[in-house]
Amino acid sequence: MIFAHISDIHLRPEGDLAHDVADTAVGLASAVERLSALDPPADAVFVTGDLVDSPDAESYAQLRRLLDPLPVPVYLIPGNRDDRANFRAAFADTGYLPKNGAFLHYAVEDLPVRFLALDTLKEGAKTGEMCAERLAWLEDRLDEAPDRPTVILMHHPPFKTGVPFMDGQDFEGADAFTGIVGRHENVERVLCGHLHRAIQRRFAGTLACVAPSTAFHMPLDLRPDSDLNLVLEPAAGFLHVWSPGIGMVTHTLPLVEHPGPFPFRRRPAPGSA
Repeated sequence: MIFAHISDIHLRPEGDLAHDVADTAVGLASAVERLSALDPPADAVFVTGDLVDSPDAESYAQLRRLLDPLPVPVYLIPGNRDDRANFRAAFADTGYLPKNGAFLHYAVEDLPVRFLALDTLKEGAKTGEMCAERLAWLEDRLDEAPDRPTVILMHHPPFKTGVPFMDGQDFEGADAFTGIVGRHENVERVLCGHLHRAIQRRFAGTLACVAPSTAFHMPLDLRPDSDLNLVLEPAAGFLHVWSPGIGMVTHTLPLVEHPGPFPFRRRPAPGSA
């Protein structure tokens, strides 16, 4: 099975630049074109939140139009920039979002790998949260299928990264979440967004991956006094490949046009005929 993971689209109207520098609509269109051309194709695309910059109905309608060319199923979860009601209304006919309830968790059961998508949105805050109700939902779903390879998707990373301006936001419920994941050895990945950089770390007995953004990136600044800025690094995502007997392998996937591929040219060794 092959599936793509992108994040933090921050979609704005065409020509309206995020932070006066980033054309997020162009970034998403480029990502869709790249993902549509994969050979072999992906089985699904997952998007881990901050889908739009202004969470009104028009923005979600624009998001649907830009995602529609993708020839494979697309699964989305909310981030701190999103509005649950408008998001649910815009994608109600897709079949994977719950029709009611306070949170937008769901499970994808019909693929070789099981996916549990979590809603970590805390109303009115940038920080993430897994309250008692959400933690119970996750543990119940994990207990249902302890032998199936499972991927957890969420917007907010429940761990520190070592980058000071990224680590100033606490994740409520992180310790309890870590304990639940650590008790389930079948969790292949915890896939996140929010930080606008490609980051990996060992977490609760598995591998956690933060996807880069299709819109703009945060600089890699490890200085204690680092400031919050953005950089226009090339858009990228992850491509995860799972197969029985091997498990899951994660690749970083550029989502912009680039030269190549070119054939390797073998040159004769110096002094050879």
